[in-house]
Amino acid sequence: MQWETLPGWSWAIYYLFFLITAGTAVFCLARSKGRRMSVAAMLLALVIPLVSLWNSIGRAEGTNEFEHFVMELLQGSLWALFVFAGYVFLFAWWAMLLRNKKPSVQ
Repeated sequence: MQWETLPGWSWAIYYLFFLITAGTAVFCLARSKGRRMSVAAMLLALVIPLVSLWNSIGRAEGTNEFEHFVMELLQGSLWALFVFAGYVFLFAWWAMLLRNKKPSVQ
């Protein structure tokens, strides 16, 4: 039985985002910048893909992972709410990190 899935390029971008996030969080930890936020970002970058994968295994036939996630989110599933909150945190962490990296005018 064949299941629908997202194209390979979308998976490459998805996992590359988490890999770069985890690496950047480790770099920030080494430089002692925003320790708590960096630890949270690193942990979420490792946990979110695992939770998403684990809960996408039993999805309905004919739906891809994104469709399954959106349906579960609309139904108020705890794992989908956790993953969504994790995405929001990671994007906010990146926005904060990039905003603080602006070069200072001398």
